[in-house]
Amino acid sequence: MTLVAGVDSSTQSCKVVVVDAATGLIVREGRASHPDGTEVDPEAWWTALQSAIADAGGFADIAAVSVAGQQHGMVALDADGRVIRPALLWNDTRSGQAAADLVAEVGAGEYARRTGVVPVASFTATKLRWLRDAEPEAAARVAAVALPHDWLTWRLRGYGPGRPDLDALTTDRSEASGTAYWGAAGYDRELLVRALGHDAVLPRVLDPQESAGTTADGAVVAAGAGDNAGAALGLDAKPGDVVVSLGTSGTVFAVTEDPVTDASGTVAGFADAAGGYLPLVATLNAARVLDATARLLDVSHERLGALALEAEPGAGGMVLVPWFEGERTPNLPGARASISGLSLANTTRSDLARAAIEGMLAGLATGLDAIRSLGVEARRVLLVGGAARNEGVAVIAGQVFDAPVAVPAPGEYVALGAARQAAWALTGARPGWPVAVDREPPHDTRRSIRSRYDEIAALRAAESR
Repeated sequence: MTLVAGVDSSTQSCKVVVVDAATGLIVREGRASHPDGTEVDPEAWWTALQSAIADAGGFADIAAVSVAGQQHGMVALDADGRVIRPALLWNDTRSGQAAADLVAEVGAGEYARRTGVVPVASFTATKLRWLRDAEPEAAARVAAVALPHDWLTWRLRGYGPGRPDLDALTTDRSEASGTAYWGAAGYDRELLVRALGHDAVLPRVLDPQESAGTTADGAVVAAGAGDNAGAALGLDAKPGDVVVSLGTSGTVFAVTEDPVTDASGTVAGFADAAGGYLPLVATLNAARVLDATARLLDVSHERLGALALEAEPGAGGMVLVPWFEGERTPNLPGARASISGLSLANTTRSDLARAAIEGMLAGLATGLDAIRSLGVEARRVLLVGGAARNEGVAVIAGQVFDAPVAVPAPGEYVALGAARQAAWALTGARPGWPVAVDREPPHDTRRSIRSRYDEIAALRAAESR
């Protein structure tokens, strides 16, 4: 049996799966936690990766490994390969003004044309501009810029302080496309300099099946990917599939053969990990909406879903707009959540539970509408993430989304996507591992849910601008 490993280095934790390269069946797994916060010393990721590898029984017998990781995080390195400051993560919003400044200087349409994205606080370029403005001495020392998965891939190959070959840094198309200084023509150095203030070494962009090198033990190290691209690969998503991921934040992304450009910035025109494209919409509020509501009602997530199914679709007119921590789509960092349409009849535990789930899903359905408006076909919604396992969430998704919904069997799809890529780099052929579907809730779209939500959300957005 030939074994390959996939790594998911996410915001919260590091997960490792070791799988049979022929079948994709998981042989063993490991996990370790990451520290909280929106800025993290990358060394914590390396320590967690070593712990997760040990928890998974080690890598002595694997033939290849690939790392998928949280996107956009700024890992700034000096000429000696040392990390200059803690990495600013995708969810660090202090670079919001920097994003606005870059868009004002270059233009949203020009950014979309050149890079496929319009800068928001999440993207790496905006964090570099923040560094230039807020910590100019640190910015002046930057000799290379990597992303989280780039840096971990580099470290797995034996590089780092003491062996600081910055030219050995590598990345892939999916990660590069989230920087706001890379496009179809490659790196846009003028946009990098505009952000950072000077040029720097950037990771070489590898093809999906290309190897970055080997570990000290001789295992092939694949190109790696951003987490959403890794999930798409793990799910073996094809054109026509739209993945809705319900994590702490929410994402909606489709797989397309051709690039997608949205000058409004609502849809990010990312690349995927298989040679195509991954138009994506992100929201800041997904499973955390259910966390907050379950705490308020003092129930488990399972009971929250059951309560929601006791209420009628539409929650008796109650609408929850779930912008608890501001929002990225729409881009309203200062917005807050609201509940509208309360009456004596609908002020019940079940209607509140239903309104919370409907609001979370309706916000993501608005993202799907934005992707469709660019000509992307959506034949099926694949609902993934921890909250997707909730029966109430799955049933209500079948009523909110205007496409059939399928819930794949629970799995670490980002790590499995990385493992699939590792096998691809090892054998030269993309593995055709099957993906099991757990359930397909009835497709019974209730458009009144969306119309009422859209009406209230538009009013709240106008108030927040």
